[in-house]
Formats: sequence, C-alpha cells, structure tokens
Amino acid sequence: MPAKVLVVDDELELKDLIHQKFRKKIRQKKFQVFFACNGLEALKILQAEPDIDIVLTDINMPQMDGLTLLTKISEAYPTTKTVILSAYGDLQNIRKAMNYGAFDFLTKPIDFQDLEITINKTLQHVQQTRDALEKESLAQQAQGELLIHLQQEVTRRQQVEEALQESKVQLTKFLEAMPVGVFIIDAQGKTYYVNQTAKKLILKDIVPGATVEQFPDIYQAYLAGTNQLYPTERQPIMRALRGYKATADDLELHQEDKIVPLEVWATPIFDDQGRMIYAIAAFQDITQRKQAEAERHTLIEELFEVNCNLELALDAESELTDAAKRFVPHEFINFMGHKSIVDVHLGDQVQQEMSIMFADIRDFATLSEKMSPKENFDFINNYLSRVGPVIRAHQGFIDKYIGDAVMALFPQTADDALQAAIAMQKQVSFYNWERQQQGARTITIGIGLHTGSLMLGTIGESERMESTVIADAVNLASRLENLTKTYGSSILISGDTLMSLAEVSNYYYRFLGRMQIKGKNRLVSVFEVLDAEPTKLQELKWQTKTNFEEA
Repeated sequence: MPAKVLVVDDELELKDLIHQKFRKKIRQKKFQVFFACNGLEALKILQAEPDIDIVLTDINMPQMDGLTLLTKISEAYPTTKTVILSAYGDLQNIRKAMNYGAFDFLTKPIDFQDLEITINKTLQHVQQTRDALEKESLAQQAQGELLIHLQQEVTRRQQVEEALQESKVQLTKFLEAMPVGVFIIDAQGKTYYVNQTAKKLILKDIVPGATVEQFPDIYQAYLAGTNQLYPTERQPIMRALRGYKATADDLELHQEDKIVPLEVWATPIFDDQGRMIYAIAAFQDITQRKQAEAERHTLIEELFEVNCNLELALDAESELTDAAKRFVPHEFINFMGHKSIVDVHLGDQVQQEMSIMFADIRDFATLSEKMSPKENFDFINNYLSRVGPVIRAHQGFIDKYIGDAVMALFPQTADDALQAAIAMQKQVSFYNWERQQQGARTITIGIGLHTGSLMLGTIGESERMESTVIADAVNLASRLENLTKTYGSSILISGDTLMSLAEVSNYYYRFLGRMQIKGKNRLVSVFEVLDAEPTKLQELKWQTKTNFEEA
C-alpha cells in the first residue's frame, strides 16, 4: 500500500518539483501524492482521504494558513503527522507550529535530500504510532475477553458450589429430571441410587447388593462388537471408585431383541476431608450417533472419491495449461487477468507500457538455401533454444516467433530488455564458437529495442484465435532491428528506451542521429549500444564517440 503525502502550498511550481523528485516512487506506487493550494482545500482532501500519512504545509497561505490547518489536523486526524515548510529564519512561526503539534519542519528553499529524509523519518514514526495503537487495541480486546472468561469461570464455580449445597431431596429430583441414566455407588462398590432413565435403558431389575465386579454379568454389559463381557477394570464407574474420572463409548447392553450402544461418564465424589464417598456414572443411548458416524464414514469415503476425481481433473487441466504455455505465454494469460488458458476469451485486452525486442538472424535466406528443410528447422530450433532462456532469465517473455525472428516483451524495466539483448549477443558468440568447432558457418543477429505503450489481447473468431500485440511501438522496434543491417550494429535502441533506463551510465552507447523511420511522421532518436561488441571494436567506437556524434 503506497504512503500517502499531502502537499499544501500556494506556490504551484512546488507541485512540479515534487512530481519530478519523487516520480520514480510515484510510478512504482510507493508514494501517492495529493496537492492543495490552501488549508481549506487540504481539509477537503483529508475528508476524502482520511488515511493520509503526512501533510507538508506552508505557513503563509490565503483563506486558511498552515498554523490553523495544523490545529485542525491535530484535532481530527491524530495519526497524521504534519511537517511545516517555512521561510528560513521564521523562528517565531516555526516555534508556534511545533507547539501546535507539528512533527518536524523544513526551511525554504527546500533541500529535496532533506525532504526525502524527513518524509522517510515521518513515515516510520506514523507506522510505529499506528502499530502501537493496534497493539493497544488488541491488548484491550484481550483484556476484555479475559475478564469475560474470568466472570464466566467464577459464575460456573458459584453454580457448582450452590449445587453441592442442595439437599438430598433436591438432588434426587434433579437426577430424576436428567435426560440420561444416572447410577451411583457408595465407597464399598454397592448400588446407592439409580434414576428412572437408567432403569429404562438397562431393562433389568436393580440388584441392590450387587458389586461393581458383578455389573457386566447382571446387566449384560459387553465390549462393543463382541460377545465378551465388559472388562471390570475398564468400567468407568470402577475407575471412578478408585478416584479417577473416566469415559467410555465402547460398551453395549445386549437385550433380547436389540443391542444398545452406550456412552458412559463417571466421576468420584469426595467429602470435605477429601475422602471418596461415592462414584457416579451417567450414560446414554448413542444408537443415533453410531448411525450418524457410519453415515459420516460413508460420506467421507464418497468425498474422498470425489476429491480423487477432482485431483485428476485438476491434473488434466494443469497438463493442458503446461502444454498451452508452449504456444501462448503464461505471462500473457496473467496480463489478461486469468489463471488458465481456458479462461481466455476472444476480445480480451489490456494496455501497458513495456519494452519490445525484435531479434533477427542476418542473411538467413542465404544460409537457409544451403540447408535441407530438416536442417533448417534443426538450426532454427537450436538457435532459439539458446536465446529463449536468456529472455526469460531477464523477466521477459517471447510473444511470437516469425521465422528466424524473435519478438519478446519485457513488462518490468527497460534495463531487463537491454541486459537481455547484451546477454543474447554474448550467447550467440559462444554458439558461433561451437559452430566453428563443427566446421559450420557463424551467424550474426541484429536486435532492436523500443519502449512504449502497447495493447495485448486476443484476435480472431470463435473457432480460431491467437494472442497478439497491437501498438505503434511494436512497428518501431521492428524498424530499429532492420536498421542494424544498415549500420552494421548489433543492438539499436530508441531514445524512449534510453530515457527509461535506471542508470544510462551503466552502458556504453553512442548517438547515431535523429532519423526518419519508415512509417513514422516524427523523427526518432537512435542509439547504438556497444556493450556486446568485440572488445577491440568497442574500444575504437567508444574512443571516437564524441567525434562521431558531432559529425
């Protein structure tokens, strides 16, 4: 997300200076800059953009001065920081501004290096402030949730304590009202209490003197899925009698005409001295749950099968996409805003500034005449296998092959395109060395580069369409490649490409002149890049650069 900066000054030339100084960060969307001529305009912008990070404001302005604006910003936008722009020596107003809450100040005329440092420092402070506010908000939220949790825990414990104070009669009524079976035994393991729900589930007469060890045989309790009586030691109520809480869902009651699966919970009950006096077990019929679990298991198996089929379909789509990438660049599909070639429709288009490359083998027709059709295809594919990876390694992608020619696009920077061109020439030099070892003729290629706005899209009709690039910039790049034959150059670039380079001093180049390119009304500045030339030739051209350009 770009940092938002509001500049408030009635000197209109400051707007152009700001745009010029920060054009790269604005283009890269690291900065978003707003401008206002006075305080009233600034407040309107702030109402529309309340998340502005920094306000750079002059003091003396018509309608509303900077100090009044500063006061209103401090009141309404506490996380927005203000930097005052003041004439050198205006200490009284600067002091007032700092007292009113200004974060920092700069004196006019503005030193743009100081301005950039101040903006970065202020942005860092704004981010720290917002991070701190967010942490404070999260801490307050966590504190509130903890308080609610503590209140709930206190309430739960109070309810437990109140329940323990219930009389025996009230407890009995409560146990009878429970929708689950309740079975209580005393410390000696003898039956103490059984509610009506438990009796209905057991369907057996309660044997008052029976011990826990006798329960499985008396009440026909079996290990689920077997004809084995439930092991005494695993009975939840036996474990509760020994002081442990226990649960089990693998117990079944075998009755005359049906089997009833049970889920059992058991817990010990202690007196005030910590002595175990009772063990209580609660249990319920889980027939419906078991049926639901079986249905869920079946559903999971069906979903697994569906998922497997879906994965096979996705694999097939992936294979289709991988195959399509060899015919339609995946980068092209991404620029169209799609994930797969199946999403592309006739007429999709997008406009963007890019660098265009045309590369062509010199005298290919002469070379081709001496080869068979198979040799021609083998040669071209061998050559393209050398230069294609170089283009991709420099963030470019090949739009199309035109015989022995390559048209490539570089969507990020002009430097990517130029460095790819230089690397391609060096790759061809290595390729020529290999050809010489085989007794084959060497080749030369010419490369033309231009940077400009172009449209990517799909053309054709419902039964046949293809991706293409439409732009005057494409034709100009092609014309520059043709000029490499006229000038005997390896790489020619337009003035637009040169001006788009991050640092032109990183390259060796010379000006060939402003030329009338076929099909162009305006003159085009043409530059020869020397970085890929043989060392001796590069030195000679560089030494005569000044004289050549003057001539």
